[in-house]
Amino acid sequence: MQIHETTKPQLRFANGEFDITMFSDGFIQVHIDIVVADGTDEQRENVMAVTGDPDGKNVRSKANIPLLKRGADTILVDIGAGSKYQPSDGKLLADMANAGIKPSEITKVVITHGHPDHLWAMLDSDSNLTFPNATYYVNEAEWFYWTDPDLPNNLPHDFAEFARGAQRDFAAVADRVVLVHPGEDIVPGLRVLDTAGHTPAHISLEVEGDDGLIITGDVATNQIASFQFPKIRFGFDTDSDLAITIRLKMLDRAATDRIKLLGYHWAYPGLGYAERNGGAYRYAPAQ
Repeated sequence: MQIHETTKPQLRFANGEFDITMFSDGFIQVHIDIVVADGTDEQRENVMAVTGDPDGKNVRSKANIPLLKRGADTILVDIGAGSKYQPSDGKLLADMANAGIKPSEITKVVITHGHPDHLWAMLDSDSNLTFPNATYYVNEAEWFYWTDPDLPNNLPHDFAEFARGAQRDFAAVADRVVLVHPGEDIVPGLRVLDTAGHTPAHISLEVEGDDGLIITGDVATNQIASFQFPKIRFGFDTDSDLAITIRLKMLDRAATDRIKLLGYHWAYPGLGYAERNGGAYRYAPAQ
């Protein structure tokens, strides 16, 4: 089935006092050996059958970005990669334009973590802020992790590039950043959750109202692997054991309480439920 990486009209729905529109930044390609880092051949085949790229080697990981409106605030949760990461991503601004949303209208940007596919759209080709009127919200511990000047020297080559990009982009908003902590609200009804593991201080967001909604970020990076094989390592997790523990806790809570989940890398629009399936889970898209 062909998936259009930008859609018009975009999915729009209400949750509590928030009006939410789902945008797409396109997709990134992630090698199957990263997505299923210590899994079996059968598990790899299951993941590739649903989310695999036609090249047969990579998973096609979508990039779903929610825009939340409440009162005078227009909030983006993560901003995509811009033109700096892979040629298949960086579509957010075009998708926003299709909906008549201008970058200057964004009042708040929340960054779940410092990886390029969530952050590198910070600056345009002229090194100006893409969202010039926004205040930026970052977990304090995540901010200090990425802005440590010694970090690039302490990471493998590929991850060192991640660090240099995060330092470039965080430096650009240093005078307009608000450092937050788990348990605090970005605005009333939008609460920061501690979901460390994928990065040292990764956060998710809980949206108050209705039956509940959690914007998960990268707690569960694949709609097959993360649900059906939740104890398998994902190769880009900083702390695999902690990431697995957090993933299991979130899936258990979501399945028990029937909380809607929004996943950054699931098939657009990335909105669905965790349902128990034997000793694991399955992803059920919201209707």
